[in-house]
Amino acid sequence: MVKISFPQPAAGLKPEKAAEGDGANSEILLPPCGEEEEQPLPMQTRRSSLSGLCYLTMGLIVLLLGLVFASMYVYRYFFITQFPQLPRESVFHCGVLFEDSLYSPFKGQLELHEDVKIYIEENYEQINIPVPQFGGSDPADIIHDFQRGLTAYHDIALDKCYVIELNTTIVMPPRNLWELLVNMKKGTYLPQTYIIQEEMIVTEHVNDMEQLGSFIYRLCNGKETYRLKRRTARRRINRREAGNCNHIRHFENTFVVETVICKKS
Repeated sequence: MVKISFPQPAAGLKPEKAAEGDGANSEILLPPCGEEEEQPLPMQTRRSSLSGLCYLTMGLIVLLLGLVFASMYVYRYFFITQFPQLPRESVFHCGVLFEDSLYSPFKGQLELHEDVKIYIEENYEQINIPVPQFGGSDPADIIHDFQRGLTAYHDIALDKCYVIELNTTIVMPPRNLWELLVNMKKGTYLPQTYIIQEEMIVTEHVNDMEQLGSFIYRLCNGKETYRLKRRTARRRINRREAGNCNHIRHFENTFVVETVICKKS
């Protein structure tokens, strides 16, 4: 009797089909849920950038508003306190004592009265001088226009206008004159008692009144108007030499000014 047998496969070896797997026994490996990598979302990043920009803009706006309110506080409680009630127009009635040995050697001090209107925004001054009690001077209206750099004298006794370049070494600008007159009104400042004389000569007739500006135009329109030229430095005109001259005394600084307007000799 013959026995036929087949050799068994070696341990650890599997048939080829078993190695390949038949689909039912094959394993599929999946990564754990916690280990799955999240991908960045571009839309969410853009939204967060826009939000940061909005917060930054709002912060800058709040900062600027804070600066504006702080500036208003400083202006209100410091600047206005220092210069209270700075009006667009101020009117002052001035009475100033001064000494003039030439015209009143034995009368002592003379008193000059005038009304002053100061227009700070328009940057000009208007002075009205009534008929003086002591004589020797003409009543007049004066305008100092700091925008045009001109001064106009209307001699009321002659009913003539005279125009000349503004002398800023003698005439105070509107704001400074306003402060001076306010201090005088409070009694914290007394003006000087001396008098300064400026001499001028009539030169030519003015035909085009509009070139003088609206303020001087309103004062001199319809009146004979002449230009003036300042004389070179010389001694003060005395009574004998004053026959051809007119005098206007006014106050527009810490002292009295006498403007002498003379015709050509």
